[in-house]
Amino acid sequence: MKILVTGGAGFIGSAVCRHLIDNTGHSVINLDKLTYAASLSSLDSIAASPRYRFIKGDILDRDLVRDLLQSAEVDAIMHLAAESHVDRSIDGPGDFISTNIVGTYTLLEAARAHWSGLPAGRRETFRFHHISTDEVFGDLPLDDSLFTEDTPYAPSSPYSASKASSDHLALAWHHTYGLPVVLSNCSNNYGPFHFPEKLIPLVILNGLEGKRLPVYGRGENVRDWLFVEDHARALELVLTRGEPGRSYNIGGRNERSNLAVVETICDELDRLAPLDDGRARRSLIDFVSDRPGHDLRYAIDATRIERELGWKAQETFDTGLRRTVQWYLDNEAWWRPIRERYAGERLGAKAGSAPAGATKGSA
Repeated sequence: MKILVTGGAGFIGSAVCRHLIDNTGHSVINLDKLTYAASLSSLDSIAASPRYRFIKGDILDRDLVRDLLQSAEVDAIMHLAAESHVDRSIDGPGDFISTNIVGTYTLLEAARAHWSGLPAGRRETFRFHHISTDEVFGDLPLDDSLFTEDTPYAPSSPYSASKASSDHLALAWHHTYGLPVVLSNCSNNYGPFHFPEKLIPLVILNGLEGKRLPVYGRGENVRDWLFVEDHARALELVLTRGEPGRSYNIGGRNERSNLAVVETICDELDRLAPLDDGRARRSLIDFVSDRPGHDLRYAIDATRIERELGWKAQETFDTGLRRTVQWYLDNEAWWRPIRERYAGERLGAKAGSAPAGATKGSA
């Protein structure tokens, strides 16, 4: 297939592009606006592939998207382009409304026009895959309950509300117009090429430099962690084998409190790169006031995708985290320019000390 990936220079989007080029025969057209969290260097390994093409553009540009779908003869869309940082949505929700809601609407309309004009055979196989988050479900108590595909939506931040809105739009375009939409909701992603303001890379890099590691509240907030390469494999299966009108929850079955995540990273760094003064990095942890509306717990029931599509996460949290820490130790050339570029904004005095547990690992 010829697959249009929106947001393909982001964290999850770039992992999807690399997976599709490295492990399938599909072709990829990567449409990305190249906002602050995008990085074309995350795609260096596939940039020369004849099956890969990058286009700088905005999903809000209806004419660009419409012309691209037609000229590239696109067979499927994987929609990952989104504003995804919870703290940023609290500080300035406007971009989240514009990109996540209006942008998704614009893309859906362009996709509907393109799909309607396809020959019958291609219309039947066309797919619009909308990639979303478990945050649309709100939060859970500290028990053994899980989010399923039937859990009612209860978003609590501007970010999650904007993603919930886009989910509803995507499914409405399926039920009203027949557009063959599949939907997936994922848990927190982590792994190589993760933008340095996100929880795990922020803690790794602050810890590597011996900086303090602020943690919201008591660090008791719990997330289910999903290695990004496992997620990319799952997304390909949902796109190619998922049933239109159906949603699939994707999680790693790896629940950890934010404090446990930070402590594990500290211990791994102490093992691989001890501080010169011999301090244990756990001594850098600093508990600070919690953020507004901080959801207590997310946990995914991935039974449907495991049973129906045969997917299962290959990485445990421990194996995936070891791979991630080692990757950041080995790839300073990737993260150092990004960290320095945003030193005056989020990654400097303000966000270089941003509390751990503040972020969502999405596109």
